[in-house]
Parts: sequence; C-alpha cells; structure tokens
Amino acid sequence: MRVLVYHARMATKPITDPFVLHACELLSCLGPCKATRMFGGYGLSVDGMNVAIIAWDTLFLKTNAETEPQWLAAGGRPFQYEAKGKTMRLHYHTPPEDALESPALMSPWARLALAAAVAARKPAPQRKKSSAR
Repeated sequence: MRVLVYHARMATKPITDPFVLHACELLSCLGPCKATRMFGGYGLSVDGMNVAIIAWDTLFLKTNAETEPQWLAAGGRPFQYEAKGKTMRLHYHTPPEDALESPALMSPWARLALAAAVAARKPAPQRKKSSAR
C-alpha cells in the first residue's frame, strides 16, 4: 500500500512512518486513505473527509455527541491538549486496543468515524441566482 503526504508548498513525499501506514491500512475498509502532516502529527482522510488524526503516536478517530458514549464505553480516550492554561478537547477518541490489530476489527469503529465526519460536514453555501436584465 502506498500512502502519500501532501504539503501545500512542497512536492508530494511518500509516507514512511510505519504507524501511519498501519493506521491507513486499518481504515482501508472506508476507501483510499490520505495522510497529511499537521501540527507534528497527521490527519487521515477518506473521500476528502477527516476521519482520524495521529498525535503523540496515538490514533484518534472522529466522534460526535451522538457516538461519544459508544467510544467511552469501549474504553476510548478523548483527544485533548492544554492551550493557554485550558484543557481543549476535540471530537476524536482512541479506538479499543483490539481494533488496532486488523482492518476487520477496526471496521465498525472506522464506520462510526466516517458517519461522524459526514454529520459534521457543513452544507455548501447556496449561490445567489443572478437575475437576467
């Protein structure tokens, strides 16, 4: 499997980080995975939707208020960090440990992450129709 990292001002470079490659393989049930460097980690997307991030060598999958109880019940830890003296928390959680073993075990969690990403999508702004004079 070949995964690419995209940089805005640089040529595309192949990913060599084994954990990023493994994470993309785990998410392959959703479709081709694209990894992008961001803030010292990676963002992972499928079909242009952000479904996961990798930070501190840990995989976090996209969640929302509706799915968060499932993640917490499975032992998922939320993605959080400190900024300006406050704890910031994003809608991403770790999957269960056993899900990291195979794409088949990750599949239900990956699908939950994709559903959360789809739900988070904002509808495109509607263009005003120009009136012909």
